[in-house]
Amino acid sequence: MTDFFKDIPHIRYEGPDSDTEFAFHHYNPDEMVMGKRMEDHLRFAVAYWHSFAWPGGDPFGGQTFERPWFGDGMDLARLKADVAFEMFDILGAPFFCFHDADVRPEGATFAESLRNLEEIVDYFAEKMETHRTRLLWGTANLFSHRRFMSGAATNPDPEVFAYSAATVKSCMDATHRLGGQNYVLWGGREGYETLLNTDLKREVEQAGRFLQMVVEYKHKIGFKGAILIEPKPQEPSKHQYDYDVATVYGFLKRFGLEDEVKVNIEQGHAILAGHSFEHEIALAASLDLFGSIDMNRNDYQSGWDTDQFPDSVPETARAYYEILRTGGFTTGGTNFDAKLRRQSLDPEDLILAHVGAMDVCARSLKAAAALLEDGALERAREARYSGWDRADSKAMLENGLAEISDLVLSKGIDPKPQSGRQERLENLWSRFV
Repeated sequence: MTDFFKDIPHIRYEGPDSDTEFAFHHYNPDEMVMGKRMEDHLRFAVAYWHSFAWPGGDPFGGQTFERPWFGDGMDLARLKADVAFEMFDILGAPFFCFHDADVRPEGATFAESLRNLEEIVDYFAEKMETHRTRLLWGTANLFSHRRFMSGAATNPDPEVFAYSAATVKSCMDATHRLGGQNYVLWGGREGYETLLNTDLKREVEQAGRFLQMVVEYKHKIGFKGAILIEPKPQEPSKHQYDYDVATVYGFLKRFGLEDEVKVNIEQGHAILAGHSFEHEIALAASLDLFGSIDMNRNDYQSGWDTDQFPDSVPETARAYYEILRTGGFTTGGTNFDAKLRRQSLDPEDLILAHVGAMDVCARSLKAAAALLEDGALERAREARYSGWDRADSKAMLENGLAEISDLVLSKGIDPKPQSGRQERLENLWSRFV
């Protein structure tokens, strides 16, 4: 045991009437919601990068955190892992997620970085034999190092493409070795800053072939988890090729991958794309692309992805309602891709940020489930489209414009607008949330 979280107790469920700070007030892992344990619905994961690798900087200032594991060397990487698994135990977190660069020091060569990764993966495997926390997903950091300044798969330099491919292979191997349930690709630099030096067609074709290679390798090694793309519109690039769910779907169709790859949707990214979180989830579900979520929020007065812990039950409940409507998670889960504010320096802050977020998600899940089980909203939705259940309406979709025009003329069709009842449905929603 380390002493980083010294004197912080394991977090237990005490209920909404408890005034204990270090306790869950709404998240009860064993509570049954729609016939399933709450823990199995939410599938919480801790993000290794923000919780243990992030130094506390922002676009206008550098490091504010001082952690005993910051620095180079495998001894510090193992210390970081020790602290991480202690935190997983304190929270009772069923899953975690990581990038390669989060868990191992950068080597002088790729071979050295690979040895470091393999060593820490072995250490993780030992940890997982005596701890209950599993791996939700692994991924590769193909954006932080200067070699990726012009992209990874989309880089104009073939050697960077090769380095990126080797890096993803190593991270897929690590994820497979640890029993990860998904593998995620986020193209943090897969975009452009100016069209003056960019060949769009070439870069997208490179990205498509790269993803095909990922899928091919998944089947080669027998990885049974899902391959997920995480959409994001901008920041750091002016425009990124995985802008939103709709863009990713078009990309997958272009390269014949729509049956092989799904999406990991982040709230902050959805907002940057001009969408709501629930829109992106609902669209992914309609396209059979829904996989997993990164749960966080943005500061709506800031212009960048602030990755804050969720604190709004009404906002978060909209997301879980759409997740429940689509049948819930399979291999995916709720990953807290969220970081402390740079002024929140204490170990207690890291624990309590997750406790509060887990409570928010639990309240949101229960509200969404209650509304879905009530059925009033779904009945209203079905009633709005009920005209399409008639045989003549269905037949109309098999006809052409000329036949439909004849129908309108022969029957004297003169439709009268009907209320969408938005405010009534908002009132219904507010009764549950």
